[in-house]
Amino acid sequence: MVDLKYSSGARRWLMPLAVGALVLGAMAVAACGGDDDDDTAPTPTAGTSASPAATTSSSPAATKAAAAYPVKVTDLAKRSVEIKAKPVAVVALSPSAGEFVYAAGGTLVGRASSVKYPEAALQAKEVGTAYQPNFETILSLKPDLIVADSVIHTAPNFKKPLEDLGIPVIFAGAENFQNVIDSLKLVGVVFDGTKKTDELITAINKARDEAKAAIAAKKPSALVLISDRDQVLYAAKSNSYAGDILTQLGFTNPAATQPDAGAFPGYTAVPAEKMLEFNPDFIFTVSPAPEPAPRLSALFKQIPPFKGLKAVTGNKVVELNADWMLQAPGPRIIEAMRAIAQAVTAP
Repeated sequence: MVDLKYSSGARRWLMPLAVGALVLGAMAVAACGGDDDDDTAPTPTAGTSASPAATTSSSPAATKAAAAYPVKVTDLAKRSVEIKAKPVAVVALSPSAGEFVYAAGGTLVGRASSVKYPEAALQAKEVGTAYQPNFETILSLKPDLIVADSVIHTAPNFKKPLEDLGIPVIFAGAENFQNVIDSLKLVGVVFDGTKKTDELITAINKARDEAKAAIAAKKPSALVLISDRDQVLYAAKSNSYAGDILTQLGFTNPAATQPDAGAFPGYTAVPAEKMLEFNPDFIFTVSPAPEPAPRLSALFKQIPPFKGLKAVTGNKVVELNADWMLQAPGPRIIEAMRAIAQAVTAP
């Protein structure tokens, strides 16, 4: 079983459950939003990650041409880090961190076990999990850079031990759309890959603008739902990664300003009566448990109280890829936005 922990403020994981009768309890599908697969891992405290813009000592010139090493950068934990030479032996401690490295043209010699994209990352040696990195294994690889996750590893029980290894560490990650852009700017400078990251940033902004324009005429409302092991549905608020995507694309999110409820900052519990009150045009569901575990989208439509919802009667309950929405927030936000726009504009 995986203990996934994702949401705005702290990445949280939810557990896949056995699915029985088609009732709300059957919907306790894992929301494995995050970067780990070890249920014995310690849990970082919420709210440990800031969302500053990634900058360099020579910014904005750094986005035009690679600065000569050494170069100083400011990471997403607001730390100033000197990179003495282009990193070659790199360890990434989360799926998001790994994807940012490859987006800038870097490669990995070590990875958390949950780092599985792109396929080339699988050639790197496993160094434990995101929540239980094996420091001895990391040191044995003699890395010249560790890329940690700014959502997970800025918690005190990770940050200081990582810094004490005596290896340069940068924190990159994403709790929202802007963090994706900031992290790409950061790794672009670190890996002398600003041409690649600038092109990707342009593509992300273009995908956002195109999706927003395609959706605008419909003026839709939408929820992004996950479910936990205690048979509770949660909707993404505007301060979660998934909720911020809805905001960026121009949706009305009925859960946007609801109070946090439950163990997942950035999400609010949605009992049946609240779901009926919200009654959104679209419901996007996320089921991180791998198949053959049932999809939350299929189970949701069979819950008796929800059969009259607009999204159900209009066949607008749509399953989204868990990697894009929860497990590896980062460069593949392009795919997430395009998938959402396609669902809205489909006949």
